[in-house]
Amino acid sequence: MLKTVESTGVSRFKKKRTWRTSWEGIIPKLLLLCALVSILTTVGIVLTLVIETASFFQDVPFIEFITGTDWTALFSESQQEFGILPLISGTLLVTMGAAVVAIPLGLFSAIYLSEYAPDRLRRTLKPILEILAGIPTVVYGFFAFTFVTPVLRTFIPEMGVFNALSASVVVGIMIIPMIASLSEDAMSSVPRGIREAAYAMGSTRLEVSLKVVVPAALSGIIASFVLGISRAIGETMIVTIAAGATPKLTLDPTESIQTMTAYMVQAAMGDISYGGTVYKSIYAVGMTLFVFTLIMNLLAQYISRRFKEEY
Repeated sequence: MLKTVESTGVSRFKKKRTWRTSWEGIIPKLLLLCALVSILTTVGIVLTLVIETASFFQDVPFIEFITGTDWTALFSESQQEFGILPLISGTLLVTMGAAVVAIPLGLFSAIYLSEYAPDRLRRTLKPILEILAGIPTVVYGFFAFTFVTPVLRTFIPEMGVFNALSASVVVGIMIIPMIASLSEDAMSSVPRGIREAAYAMGSTRLEVSLKVVVPAALSGIIASFVLGISRAIGETMIVTIAAGATPKLTLDPTESIQTMTAYMVQAAMGDISYGGTVYKSIYAVGMTLFVFTLIMNLLAQYISRRFKEEY
């Protein structure tokens, strides 16, 4: 009887061990599959963009595309021009305006949360600030159109209903949580001993914040700026609703402009023929946007490695 119980226990132990061994062998394969899905998705997106963009450049010369100052793709065929500079200028105008709004506010918010706010207040304020990141961008767009634009027009009466300025302000508000949160994380990772050494030398809290903590966390702070700006470059709904649909090579933020993402939305929703030049131009613009975003992300990685401090 005792031998039977012992053999049964050994058998169960062997089965359990075999099951655990099999499961441990499956887990790495599942994780590898997840990684491959991400990689293959990225490769598929890039291939689609490259193939369709190459087909577009069979109809439109590359030099004309990158140097042309008129974009009239959705006009009649006799008036179509495919110079992307107006779309690039509109995108950069909104992005620079958003950076002017978001970088100071985001950095100062991060400094307060990291260096000034009591622990209980920090645990309350940071989640509230990050709620902004969860608001749908279409809501931001209507907020810009129905509230920000009328307010700005009281100060600038000649400004149009659709303009780059209100879109820039609201895109800047949208990326504040990203900059503030990432910058605060970078500053919080600076060792406490560095702060205490600065205080021991007679530095004020402001001096410690600006002359010690910010330089020590510079790589993370700059990376947050670059990632926030790259997010602004790819913003779609806010600029589609608030900035208008006028491809114009201008630096005046009070005028109506069109960004690369806004054109892609307009063209995709319009009555265009599949496989035509206008259809292919969506991919060409998307490829240009992809290159811009890729450069920004590579720049963020370089800055992080170049200025990273090890503690």
